[in-house]
Amino acid sequence: MSKDLNQKIYVAGHRGMVGSAIVRTLQAQGYTNVIGKTHTELDLTNQVAVENFFKTEKPTQVYLAAAKVGGIHANNTYPAEFIYDNLMVQNNVIHQAFLNGVQKLLFLGSSCIYPKMAPQPMTEDALLTGKLEPTNEPYAIAKIAGIKMCESYNRQYGKSHGVDYRSVMPTNLYGPGDNYHPENSHVIPALIRRFHDAKQSNAPEVVIWGTGTPKREFLYVDDMAAASVFVMQLDKAIYDQQTEPMQNHINVGFGSDVTIAELAKSIGKAVGYQGKIVFDATKPDGTPRKWMDSNRLNRLGWQPLMNLDEGLQKTYAQYVAQL
Repeated sequence: MSKDLNQKIYVAGHRGMVGSAIVRTLQAQGYTNVIGKTHTELDLTNQVAVENFFKTEKPTQVYLAAAKVGGIHANNTYPAEFIYDNLMVQNNVIHQAFLNGVQKLLFLGSSCIYPKMAPQPMTEDALLTGKLEPTNEPYAIAKIAGIKMCESYNRQYGKSHGVDYRSVMPTNLYGPGDNYHPENSHVIPALIRRFHDAKQSNAPEVVIWGTGTPKREFLYVDDMAAASVFVMQLDKAIYDQQTEPMQNHINVGFGSDVTIAELAKSIGKAVGYQGKIVFDATKPDGTPRKWMDSNRLNRLGWQPLMNLDEGLQKTYAQYVAQL
């Protein structure tokens, strides 16, 4: 597929971790007309504002990376905001993209769409086969709705309007632009901050939530951005060969996982913390294991480039630089 490097590409959530990485990837490929709007400039939960944006800007492609995100604590504390905000953003952006002639859209989901006890590694066809992890069910429901919305617009308007809306499901992401809030962040930025603070204060130990036994897979955000652009640019016939009309999402993972205890040790090493690591088993573990089956994407020709240790070192260096 030939590339029109001057076409207008809208990246929703362009200042977030994933969105900013997608912008970097597109610009590195030579795209010259990548646009984004801050939350102050455009509230994506506001239907009229989104409608006016699409009518005015008329992008030809959309990367939907905007979302309300957070860790276990945030999901447990603000379930109403997580389901409402994410549903509204998705509904507004996808529908207005369609109404304004956007034929190419990529929706970014999350590995939490899969059942809590899904067989590991999780394949795309595990979707809707069991109960979700309760701590982030509202967020997961919203993301599942986004996948199904893209599929539904493809089925109804694919032939008549050339609609080709695709979805990618990333595993746990980390890297530049992450959220380091002490309560509302994901596991890697939360631990980087905690280990850094412990190192600065010479604290004798760092306490980690849970038992340390759950296993998680982590992907560097620039690899996720590269995968997103790769999937968006795939020839439709090739994409359709690897997906189904009512199951057209694609997993994006690293390919292997680590225990939280192993992760904590790696982060301690990257930070240079010399103290003890303690696990508080009274706190929730979340899902026992979340490992994505990325064979579908690998068959299409994509592989990640950044290993975890190198990625953690880069991420910590970026964290220190922004302090």
